[in-house]
Amino acid sequence: MSVASTAAYAARRAAQRERVRILYRKALKDTLNWAVHRHLFYEDADNLRARFEVNRGVEDPDTIDRLIADGEAQYNKWRHPDPYIVPWAPGGSKFTRNPTPPEGIEIVYNYGREDND
Repeated sequence: MSVASTAAYAARRAAQRERVRILYRKALKDTLNWAVHRHLFYEDADNLRARFEVNRGVEDPDTIDRLIADGEAQYNKWRHPDPYIVPWAPGGSKFTRNPTPPEGIEIVYNYGREDND
């Protein structure tokens, strides 16, 4: 192997590791959407981890790409239709509940402590 092909191989493997990490994190967070109680989540999380660990020793880059594509397709197929969103995060029920006031309206934060000059 030449230096260029070794560098390309290392870059491809690094990209694959990143895609696997992202897929695992997304799937783990989505598992929390399906589990109502923590003890159910822990079981599902262990099962998910076991499914990833089965393919940990695969070395062929083409096989890894296929496994990642299959995993992403399966994730998209079984993704929760109504995921939990933290209320104050974008898309949450409290996000922008108190929007900024329109232009020209002044908010007095020191109400009751104004100078009476």
